[in-house]
Amino acid sequence: MSFEPSVQQSVWSLDLPNEAATDAFAAEIAHFVGANDLITLSGDLGAGKTTFARALIRHLAGDAQLEVPSPTFTLMQIYDTKEFPIVHADLYRIEHPSELAELGWDEAAEDALVLVEWPDRAGEILTADRLNIAFYLDSGRSAGYRHVVLTGIGTFAPIVARAKATDALLGASGWAEATRSFMLGDASTRAYERLRKPNGEQAILMISPPRPVGPAVRFGKPYSTVAKLSDTIHAFIAVDIGLRQLGYSAPKIHAQDMDGGLAILEDLGNQFVVDADGPVPERYGAAVALLADLHSKDLPETLQLPDGEAYHIPVYDLDAMLIEAELLCDWYAPYIAGASLTSAARGTFVSLWRDLLTELLEAPTTWTLRDYHSPNLLWLSERQGIARIGLIDFQDCVLGPPAYDVAALLQDARVDVPAQLEIRLLGDYVRLRRLADAKFDTPAFARAYAIMGVQRATKILGIFARLDKRDGKPQYLAHIPRIERYLAKCLAHPALEPIKTWYVDNLPRVLGAGS
Repeated sequence: MSFEPSVQQSVWSLDLPNEAATDAFAAEIAHFVGANDLITLSGDLGAGKTTFARALIRHLAGDAQLEVPSPTFTLMQIYDTKEFPIVHADLYRIEHPSELAELGWDEAAEDALVLVEWPDRAGEILTADRLNIAFYLDSGRSAGYRHVVLTGIGTFAPIVARAKATDALLGASGWAEATRSFMLGDASTRAYERLRKPNGEQAILMISPPRPVGPAVRFGKPYSTVAKLSDTIHAFIAVDIGLRQLGYSAPKIHAQDMDGGLAILEDLGNQFVVDADGPVPERYGAAVALLADLHSKDLPETLQLPDGEAYHIPVYDLDAMLIEAELLCDWYAPYIAGASLTSAARGTFVSLWRDLLTELLEAPTTWTLRDYHSPNLLWLSERQGIARIGLIDFQDCVLGPPAYDVAALLQDARVDVPAQLEIRLLGDYVRLRRLADAKFDTPAFARAYAIMGVQRATKILGIFARLDKRDGKPQYLAHIPRIERYLAKCLAHPALEPIKTWYVDNLPRVLGAGS
């Protein structure tokens, strides 16, 4: 089958020794295909295209016994799964592409995953973006052997390149025989899989492709650059190594492919600092103690990567904090609060934040891990002291105010932290800091805690509104009332009176949440 030479392509060849390997291969393909995707199947006659399609459909349907007949005579078979419909077509008996219209091709293929055998018969109807899988026999090998060539075309090119790199990393690091189970991801573009070897050993495969370059929004730079968000896996690897060198429980890195955005990490388990009833005080106490310990250290601003390259931790500067805060104006105000802010109101908002943050950012900084809250903190009960806190999300680490991560933890966006627990743990943090440094400025920290609480809540309200409206992830809206309450509470601090007045005048909904 020929492909357009001008379209981006990526090729991956592999050998499948038997039918079990073909089934495992189908399970792997199932991880990265979905609605509106096209898979074309080509290669030798009788090489197992239908066998592969049957295995893939069963994996996607979650039914190992699903009846999947060959569509040779019916031309098309349609399967309804929980996620999306699947169209399996065999176009061998099609003499002209126009015949597809009579079969109701366009209607059947809408919002479906489409698998096509004999795709050449479709002519120009098939889209340029597709995954072609060619199967070849070898008379010198066993009857079950197949040589397979995947060609990712257009949008599938980087997907195939990543799958190829993943296969190479697993093979080189001794994890080729491991089963792979998809894990629930987060609000980012990262993905995770739990690996399990036949002997029971487990690890986590982290898939962190380079962040797509977004449109320029300020200073000719995309949002992620201005906000100091990591663009590649290099930041995670560097900070992970740095944390472990300091004795903290970041995951061991078994293997990595930094160019491919891949890493095989120690599996720290699935017990978090919260349980069904919310925050577990002992665990939150250990998490606070870890922050106090980290913030008491003289930390380097530059870390070393495994290849010897230096990684410079970015500074959480005024521009970064301002563009984050403005997400509230861009997304929360119009889509959640139903408010239409004037340009003057927005200008005042930015000016007030600029004045408030300028003084704060002149104070000493620390490693601000930035997502230090319950979804990213594991509980390692078999370890001792602060080593019981497992750290898994720190790739956006910056040099910023110590109060930021304390606010992220004690005003957790995903779970209600009781006010009494928040106050007690704030006291614990201050006590530990004063033990390490008798000159620790408690009033200045309290002020910074309130400011960072408001800045973080302001940012997250915008992010969660954006996740709903732009990214189609409405589940984050459930957390908005909690964040509004945190915001209203922090606005009571005298240092935030000007910002509070702005909210009263422009977004009174927030102040109502705190009553």
